[in-house]
Parts: sequence; C-alpha cells; structure tokens
Amino acid sequence: MAFEKFRSLAFATATSLAALGATSAQAVEIEYWQYFFDARVTAMEQLIENFEAANPDITVKMTHFPYADYRTKVAAAIPAGEGPDVVQLFYGWLNDYVEAELIQPLPADSFPASKIDAEFFPMVQAMKEGDAYWALPTAVRSLALFYNERLLEEAGVEPPTTLDEMMQVAAATTKVDGAGNLTQVGMTAGMTAQDHHWWREGLVRQMGGEPYLNDYKTVNYNSDAGLKALEFYTNMFMGENPVTAIGFMDEPQAAFKAGRAAMHIDGSFRIGSLADIRGLKWGVTELPATADGVRSNYSSYWVNAITTKAEGEKYDAAVKFMEYVTSDEAMQIWLDVVGELPAKPSVGMTDENANDDVFGPFIRGLEYAHTTKFADESGQRQLMVEMIERIQLQGMAPAESLAVAAEAEQKLLDEYYAK
Repeated sequence: MAFEKFRSLAFATATSLAALGATSAQAVEIEYWQYFFDARVTAMEQLIENFEAANPDITVKMTHFPYADYRTKVAAAIPAGEGPDVVQLFYGWLNDYVEAELIQPLPADSFPASKIDAEFFPMVQAMKEGDAYWALPTAVRSLALFYNERLLEEAGVEPPTTLDEMMQVAAATTKVDGAGNLTQVGMTAGMTAQDHHWWREGLVRQMGGEPYLNDYKTVNYNSDAGLKALEFYTNMFMGENPVTAIGFMDEPQAAFKAGRAAMHIDGSFRIGSLADIRGLKWGVTELPATADGVRSNYSSYWVNAITTKAEGEKYDAAVKFMEYVTSDEAMQIWLDVVGELPAKPSVGMTDENANDDVFGPFIRGLEYAHTTKFADESGQRQLMVEMIERIQLQGMAPAESLAVAAEAEQKLLDEYYAK
C-alpha cells in the first residue's frame, strides 16, 4: 500500500516535471534595444509588461545605451549573433542597416504593404521597398512653433499664424542693450537644430518649390523657390533689424528654455523637457503658413525592425512583439508617456488628441508633413550649416552659397547611391 502510494506520488511528480519542462521548452526570450531616454524607457517598460501579460510564453528583455554609443553597439552585436532581436533605429539610418544586413524585411502576411499604406500616416512609406516594409514606427514627430507666453503678453502680441505675422511678433519681442547687442531674441535660429528640416521641407515648399526629385536622389532646391526660402531665413539675423542670431546662447533650445527667446521651432520630442522647467510658461501652435495659406511640415521618426539575428521561435516572437508595438493601444501609451505622436490617423486624429492644446498642433501638422529620405543625415545637415556660414561669415551672396550647397549635396547623394 505504502509502495503504491509512493509510486503514485513519483508518477505525479514526474508528470509535473515533464509538464514544467514542456512549458520551459515553449518559452522564448527576445531582446529589444533602444537608446536611453527616460520617457522612452518608461513607455517601453509598460508596453513590454502588457505584451508579456498577453503572451506568457514570451519574455522581452530590454537593453538601452546612451545615444552616442548606440549605433556602434548595434553594429557590433548583430553580426556576432548577439544583441537585439527587435531594434530601434532612426528612419534616416534605414539604408545603412539594410546594406549592413542588420535587419530583415517584415513578413508580408503579418504586415501587408497595402494595409500599412492605408492605416499609417503617409510618411512611413519611406520604410517601404517594393511591396515590403523593413520597419515601422510606434510614434512619429513633426515640427511646430513654441512660444513664450509671458514674452508675447509683455509685448502685447498674439501667437502668429503666418510667416509675416511671425516676423512681426519676432520684431516686437526682440531686445538689445545700449551697445546694440541682442539680449533677447524674438526667434531662435540654427541649422544644427531643427531649422535645416524647416528650411528644406517647410520654407522651400511654401515658396513654391520641391527640395528633391527622383525619390530624394536629385537635389532641386537651387531654384527661385529655394533662394526665396534662404533669403527669408537669413533675413532673420542679417536684415536691417535682426530678430535673432546664430549661436545665441549656444543652442536654440537653450535660449528658449532660459526664457530668452520668444519663439522657437522644434519637434514634438521637446515637449517633455520643457514641461519640467519651473517658471517657463509656453504654448505651441502650428508652423506659420504663407499669406495665402500654404503650409508644409517635416516629419521624422524612430522605427522598430526585426534583426537578422532573429531566427526560428525568436523570429516568431519578434513578429508578435512588432505587431503589438505598432498597435493603436501602444501608440496611445507612447503619446501619453513620451509625448511623441501616433503613427496612425486612427489614434492621432481623434478629437481629443488632434485638438489637444499641446499635442494638437503637432498632430495636425502630420497631415501636410514630408519626410526627407536621407542618405547621410549628419553630412547633409552639415552642408546646410556651411551654406549659412558662407553667407554670414564670408559675405557670400545667398544665391552663390545655395548653388555651392546644392552641388555638394548632389555629389554626396551620387556617391552614396553609386554604391
């Protein structure tokens, strides 16, 4: 009797262990990598918790690195068969990641191109090659005009809706000392920040031009429209009555955060850092239109992609995770926690989100936003910086400096795509 009881207990124990072994065999862990930014880490922790609750057989391990080290870490890990199964990357890096075979296309059965084209904001189509998408964002970004409520109220002016009004408000809020030095600027300026995006995809288009042709392989801003856009921009700091200065307080965002700039063009990602500054009362409005109502904006985004390291059950788990982080639920969480905009109109264009005092101007800007397909974003940005420096420091005519920049950028693009 005792033997039978022992045998039954042993059998039950063996059965339980076998079941536990089967469960362990079915469980899979995947790695997710992103660069470190407090709000992004917090949001992803929440997404991972939700995903694991719905998929108890999958564990997601998140790793993050400082931004400066991020690309190097990714490039070293994946070819060695280590690191992430799902990776976050800036959309402008896509060509490099594809060429280096760091990522693989999203499976068409789970991510059909026609469905993505219909459900996401159009700018994400920069992630598509043929009928396949390589990556997708949870959130996107656009530009808007931040303004210092106290400085505008002090000057007795309202937030501008047109470019002409913007210059009038900037003039009314600019201050100089007895020696003529700027002590407060009406508008920030600097191609090292977001102005190179505003100039390309905003001002050039608003002046009637198109910055690039042939799917961003051909430079097209060396034109009347490009010159008008450049002269409008440089007039802010080189006109008869400058309303700004390149390098004022080193960085445009630093001047605005310090309350020394009345207006500042920046991305939706700036919302979180401004919200933490005590004593700074600010508002946000859509980028100013032309006098006849023409608007244009720039959109950028970070995407998630499945790496070439992911195979077998890890690949299947990575696909499921990608499906969740690009869902409506994930996009709303990302908006609430990070302040970055939903990549789908179904989330972004709800009455609550589109009319929000802070998020609304950015979200509405997505409807007329363009995404620059960069070959080398930092290199192309530097050419815009040098274009301004030649005018400001060397006295070169805007038309000549514009032509030099266009020629240099075309050479950069030709060399890149020739590879």
